[in-house]
Amino acid sequence: MSEATERPAPDADAWADACAEDLAAEKARRRAAYGPPPGSAAEELRKLVDAVADKVASFQSSLPGMAAQSAVQQLIGQAKAVVEPVIERNPQVFDHLAAAGGELLAAYRSAVEGHERRWASGEPSGTARGGSSGGSSGGPSGGPKKGDGGAGAGPTEHIDLD
Repeated sequence: MSEATERPAPDADAWADACAEDLAAEKARRRAAYGPPPGSAAEELRKLVDAVADKVASFQSSLPGMAAQSAVQQLIGQAKAVVEPVIERNPQVFDHLAAAGGELLAAYRSAVEGHERRWASGEPSGTARGGSSGGSSGGPSGGPKKGDGGAGAGPTEHIDLD
């Protein structure tokens, strides 16, 4: 082969380098658009404690008397002394607690959406399907609460008062 037709050997890491550059550019774009990403749950807790301490310290000037001001300073110091070692020893615990809180919220949202869907469609609550005798909506018969009436309030039921 002649030198004119030879090509330089491709850089084995060219693709990885290009991907890394694209990722860095995308992260910079997101930081510019949305601000810095939140840190770990432990870092966020530390920021919260610092922000609360700063806010309480700003209220401190309005407290009458040196005794009240020193009590507030002592309270802030004790709160930081309690939180800091826990954060330092177990930062991953806060990440797990935050994830568990998110899962609990998702489960609650799912239950509420299912109940709202049944309520909106007029489907009877727990009593007709063999559920508990109180139902989760309305009064003891599982129907709508007194005062919830009006158009579209759902089916009405006869209640025997004897």
